Amino acid sequence: MKVLKKEQIEEIELKYLNKYYYFLKFAEDEMFQGFKTKAKIKDDWKGKYADGISDFAVGAERIVYSLLNGKGIGQPNSSPVGSDLFFEVEDAYIHLDMKTVNMNNIGDFTTSIFIGENQNSYKGTIIKSGGNSEIYEPALPTFYNKGKKDEKICLSYFITILYDKDDLSIKVISIDCMPNGALEPFYKNRPLKAGKNPGKARFNIKEVNKFELLPNEPSRIKVVYYDEKMDSQVDKKLKLFKEIYQKQS
Repeated sequence: MKVLKKEQIEEIELKYLNKYYYFLKFAEDEMFQGFKTKAKIKDDWKGKYADGISDFAVGAERIVYSLLNGKGIGQPNSSPVGSDLFFEVEDAYIHLDMKTVNMNNIGDFTTSIFIGENQNSYKGTIIKSGGNSEIYEPALPTFYNKGKKDEKICLSYFITILYDKDDLSIKVISIDCMPNGALEPFYKNRPLKAGKNPGKARFNIKEVNKFELLPNEPSRIKVVYYDEKMDSQVDKKLKLFKEIYQKQS
């Protein structure tokens, strides 16, 4: 069993961030074709989805997950505790979840992302409004089979889509990597931000968006798609994502 240094953890996180980025870029045409299929049967579903459920989220998740499950990376795992997509690869277990955000809540895309306990391994202290604090306990381990011969690290990624609620057009698609919990001695509580309810947390992506232990600090965000024709006021709010997108090009 090899004990990973913190820098090696980030190297593995970056490795699979790049793999998923290139996969999604390769499948970009298929993704957008899939997103458009709802229009053909719009009269049959319009207004029939449950209250509070995005008219975009459910269908978009179905398209992206079908691509990743059909042509994705690794062996799907049947554990009931984990993200919507959970894969095993040679050197890691990968949790992958999808988040859709409409532009009315753009801060949920640019500042902090809601995370479930089954989607990350980062234990830490959350500072709540008013200055009170609480310990956040994720459900995932930092390593699976820890201390055993077949020990593997746990990785967490989020595919995030920002869209316009009025016309359902997509503005940005990114994939974000949340630090593994074993990196807490370095990042401390910076990756965590208080959620709306007790015991819930958000990934503070505005504060932690780089692999800070690696040379040149590569980004923990990869931008798969960016609408370069969007409104200038929205474009300003997405400065970080636009800069990342342009550097990738």
